[in-house]
Amino acid sequence: MKKLLLILLMGLTLPVLSQNQTDQAMIKKIFDEALENGESYDMLRYLTKRIGGRLSGSPEAAAAVEWSRQQMEAYGFDRVFLQEVMVPHWIRGEKEIGRIVNSRKLGSQSVNITALGNSVGTGPAGTVGQVVEVQDFQELAKLGRANIEGKIVFFNRPMDPKLIDTFSAYGGASGQRGSGPSEAAKYGAIGAVVRSLGSFQDDIPHTGGTRYALNTPKIPAVAISTNDADLLSNLLKDDPELGFYFETHAQMLPDVLSYNVVGEIKGSEFPDEIIVVGGHLDSWDLAEGAHDDGAGCVQSIEVLRIMKSLGYKPKRTIRAVMFMNEENGLRGGRKYAALAEENGENHIAAMESDRGGFLPIGFGISGTPAQQEKLIGWKNLFEPYGIYQFKKGGGGADISPLRTQDVPLIGYLPDSQRYFKYHHTGIDNFEVVNQRELELGAAAMASVIYLIDQHGL
Repeated sequence: MKKLLLILLMGLTLPVLSQNQTDQAMIKKIFDEALENGESYDMLRYLTKRIGGRLSGSPEAAAAVEWSRQQMEAYGFDRVFLQEVMVPHWIRGEKEIGRIVNSRKLGSQSVNITALGNSVGTGPAGTVGQVVEVQDFQELAKLGRANIEGKIVFFNRPMDPKLIDTFSAYGGASGQRGSGPSEAAKYGAIGAVVRSLGSFQDDIPHTGGTRYALNTPKIPAVAISTNDADLLSNLLKDDPELGFYFETHAQMLPDVLSYNVVGEIKGSEFPDEIIVVGGHLDSWDLAEGAHDDGAGCVQSIEVLRIMKSLGYKPKRTIRAVMFMNEENGLRGGRKYAALAEENGENHIAAMESDRGGFLPIGFGISGTPAQQEKLIGWKNLFEPYGIYQFKKGGGGADISPLRTQDVPLIGYLPDSQRYFKYHHTGIDNFEVVNQRELELGAAAMASVIYLIDQHGL
């Protein structure tokens, strides 16, 4: 009887071990291909150095659409197509000036500022006024109109340095940039200055989108570098009457027609089941948009290139999507989800890479408990590659609209400690991306996509 039980157990265990070995072998092939023959770095070089910053509605964004379409067609993907989407067309203008004025200690002192995305400009006259510093909206409300009207509000809440997850620190401070100008305008402020959302002390201002509330005056808004934010705050302690001047020439133009770019390899067994991997093609205009999010775009294309290069025939349809307009509108992500619902498409998983091209450490998933446990159960397959963090909770901005269709959302997680040095700045250029880290990330993403294709979620 014991012999019979042992034979039965072995019969059940052997197929599992065999499948595990098959997966291990395929994942090794994926990493070998990415590291020996990877093309993500060369793609990123072209996207950043030949095209550059790709703000929605700009000629550079249009060039990036055409480049990504041609690139995926050149790789021989089964289908490459465009999805029309109307996007906002905000322009920064050529001149940006920031200056502390009437300081008892310094007199007039230039500081590093840049307009927040979607902000209105000051025009050539600039905006000048007394500064009121606040940490949050509660403090702003407590001061009220009597202390705010006719002044410039300075939002100076830093990212929490104690948080190891820098994206959590970013989330804790980002509300002042997104909603701060409109909150200040409710109390009669004439302008807003927002501490840059950066993890480092430096002289580099970080831009990023702001959202004007309906029925609230639109006031000009700028970000100030972390070093200059500290300077301004320290001067205010001794000199609360000092003033601030800034000049910007930003403006919002009429919406422009743009596109999501989609490439896919058709599934051989379940072609109507779709797995999406993507990044956002647009970037801010201050630099080349290398980490944010050129890296995510080329990694997503590389996932499909690796599979074709290895001769892998997926069971399910795998798509690489270059979303347009994540930075100041999310129009591309919303349009993709709307078309998926309209066309009755069945997405079984969506992955996004929008945290830079740094060293991969894992993945996070939002979905049912069973879906989460399945992804987490693959952790042991990635430990030989130094990838260890498989956790509940994940996704990305562009794939988030698919959540209403019960699609499990997966966020690719690279090491986050350096990201907020470059995020939304003028130094997010090709040279700050490490080739090997970028390639390792693409391999990790392709490996998870392969496992989902083989085993579902």
